[in-house]
Amino acid sequence: MGESLFGRVVVPVASRDDAAATAAALAPYIDAPDRTVIAVHVIEKADGALDKASVEQREADAEAMFGIVTEGLDGVDAALETEIRYGTDIAGTLVETADDVAASAIVFTPRGGSRWKQLLSGDVTHNLVHESDVPVVVLPDREVSDA
Repeated sequence: MGESLFGRVVVPVASRDDAAATAAALAPYIDAPDRTVIAVHVIEKADGALDKASVEQREADAEAMFGIVTEGLDGVDAALETEIRYGTDIAGTLVETADDVAASAIVFTPRGGSRWKQLLSGDVTHNLVHESDVPVVVLPDREVSDA
């Protein structure tokens, strides 16, 4: 039998809510000592335009997101790595990261927003599916409780 689809996964995290939802959805699939999760946050370069926040602030936000993923995967028997990447094309940067770390798949939960918003923002999901040479797995979004 070949390598597990969830053997070494790149997991994009875009926000704090996304980090919590993704960790909750991912946990049941990666609870094994031979699994590795690489949580990745892409800091989008403005490509000549002014940034809304400083790089330092965006890096601090990414670290906070990684903390949420770590907490959400607490008790799961898998290795966790984190990476901050920089790029003007989020999907392209994620695909490049997957190649760099020899990922078995890119795994995430769907993000909210209307189809119009996705079309106007470049629809990262669509671009990931079309650009990636590794499988792209979209997990069902599970409710995360504050209890």
